[in-house]
Amino acid sequence: MSILTSAHIPDTKLAKEATQILREHSTELLYNHSHRVYLFAHEQGREQKLRFDAELLYVAAAFHDLGLIKKYQSTTERFEVDGANAARQFLTAHNIPEAQIQTVWEAIALHTTPGVTQYMQPEVALLFSGVGLDVLGEGFDNFPAALREQIVAEYPRKNFKEGIVKAFFGGFDFKPGSTWGTVKADVCERFIPGYKSPNFCDLIANSPFPNS
Repeated sequence: MSILTSAHIPDTKLAKEATQILREHSTELLYNHSHRVYLFAHEQGREQKLRFDAELLYVAAAFHDLGLIKKYQSTTERFEVDGANAARQFLTAHNIPEAQIQTVWEAIALHTTPGVTQYMQPEVALLFSGVGLDVLGEGFDNFPAALREQIVAEYPRKNFKEGIVKAFFGGFDFKPGSTWGTVKADVCERFIPGYKSPNFCDLIANSPFPNS
């Protein structure tokens, strides 16, 4: 592994165990995606001169999509919350302080929620921006090109655009209602024939309260 990226992967027992879980229970696509997210987020934090806990950020990146994997799925919760709950269980078992656990939980639970995370803990904001860069290309031109290319070379994006959408859908095709109010509702509408996410205006109109 090269100096530019390996220098930023935490070499701790906690990080190594998170990597082991990711490798054992996830897929190659999500394994590579999670590492790119962490490395992108780490560099963004360095460039912004943010003070953040690299180990916590790495654990958040490692667990952020595990809610898409059957082992970690619930029947009703958003996949983001499933991943956050898995991270909470993992960190609690390692006696990590509650405040740090909550930071990781929030980072994972909100990693697809725009307009909020930039006002929260650096680890929360950075996970969101790392995901945004890898999935949507947000900030692509502002990220150092040589480092970006090196990260992608080490953790390839093989059929990523098609594969990540399929991975999303496989994480909640059996509970499309859990995507209401999130960007993932678009995935259900794209792949479930005739599915339409509930309309907020209709929900207001159908409230049991009468107008005064």
